[in-house]
Amino acid sequence: MKKICLTVDMEPDCPPYLNTFRGIEDGTVPLLQLLAEENVKATFFTTGQAARDYPEKIHKIVSQGHELGCHGDTHKVFTKMDYQTAQAEIQLSLQTLLRFAPVTAFRAPNLKFPDKYLTILEAAGFLVDSSQAKYKIDYYRKPCVTTLQRIPVSVTSSFLRLPRWIRIPCLKQLTSPVVLFVHPWEFIDLRQERLRLDCRFRTGTMALDCIRSVIRFFKRKSAGFFKMGELL
Repeated sequence: MKKICLTVDMEPDCPPYLNTFRGIEDGTVPLLQLLAEENVKATFFTTGQAARDYPEKIHKIVSQGHELGCHGDTHKVFTKMDYQTAQAEIQLSLQTLLRFAPVTAFRAPNLKFPDKYLTILEAAGFLVDSSQAKYKIDYYRKPCVTTLQRIPVSVTSSFLRLPRWIRIPCLKQLTSPVVLFVHPWEFIDLRQERLRLDCRFRTGTMALDCIRSVIRFFKRKSAGFFKMGELL
């Protein structure tokens, strides 16, 4: 059985281009409704800032049986931090997130996390790192020795919004575990914003329809849906 892991990055709207949180404010609820209707549990990689500013959203996510993961504290890029700053960023985020639920999975903003900082995650008690991506060259370099299970993302989030005739043939080729990710800001209409095309095309209700289509495609293939921690 092919294993599918749907993940959600809870962060500001399309960083660094916007500094609003319309996605978390208005995009989280319809996404949770879709997941409930499809009976799919997801892993929500959440920044500490998002959890502090929108605790009611995080409580709702956890109460519906979804997994809470760490996405840093402020969505700053770890490749621009020294070791001590990175350590503080992760510790502050954990202090916030652990008020809501256990946290054992981590994903760095922009899927950029230096290998030399993996020891920070190990010391903090993380079990999973999902900061790599199969479509980035770094994934194919010599692996770093770590106690963490590194589970890479399979495709970009914008790929899931492509027209069905492009999307489906590519989804068929993905190997297990298939790790997909989306952002709440994709489920608000950003088509008129001055953003890169991949950030704004087919956003809003069309993006929700695409995610539902992806879920149902894998269900027809008798795939199973898992939270990140369940892939260990």
